[in-house]
Amino acid sequence: MITFENSLALLLAYLIGSIPSAVWIGKYMYGVDVRNLGSGNSGATNTFRVLGKKAGIPVLIIDIFKGWLAVQLAYVIGDFRPETQLFENFRFLLGLAAVLGHIFPIFAQFKGGKGIATILGAMIAIHYQAALISMIIFLVVFLSTHFVSLSSILGSLMFPLSIMFIFNYSSPTFVLYSFMVWVLVLATHQKNIERLLSKKESKIYLIKKKV
Repeated sequence: MITFENSLALLLAYLIGSIPSAVWIGKYMYGVDVRNLGSGNSGATNTFRVLGKKAGIPVLIIDIFKGWLAVQLAYVIGDFRPETQLFENFRFLLGLAAVLGHIFPIFAQFKGGKGIATILGAMIAIHYQAALISMIIFLVVFLSTHFVSLSSILGSLMFPLSIMFIFNYSSPTFVLYSFMVWVLVLATHQKNIERLLSKKESKIYLIKKKV
């Protein structure tokens, strides 16, 4: 249902997602625009790669919080009643709006990151049990391969699979929206997928390897 309240909530979710934490922290605390270094993305992964943990951790936390906060707008602005399927679907739309804001941030010339941390925040807000399973899969794959991209793709895929087969959600729309999260991850990781297939994808280590 298109109403003023719902439209306002979606706009605010996009604006929350558009907060370019990596760009602002990089510029004002380190004098560096992370979009000019590393992979060129303004996300947590590139911030870790370019500026290290002291910058990467706060960026990661802020980006996760953006997704979580955007979904909460359904309780204060949207006009759907809680405990209804329309309400649950609307929360998904708010999360997707925040992710799109992170990928195409109005506050950073529409040059953002890939949205993984913001997707995680939205998933936690929507269904924290399925989000926990996704995080476990992410960590297992990452610690085994050291590929953040592959870990993100498989971890996000686990979210809709958990929704369907572990938590037995029967709403086709809810399941569809959960798969849209994974499709969005695939869309933002096309170049990574190409590098993975050609064995040119770079690895990230939590602890630097000794030379």
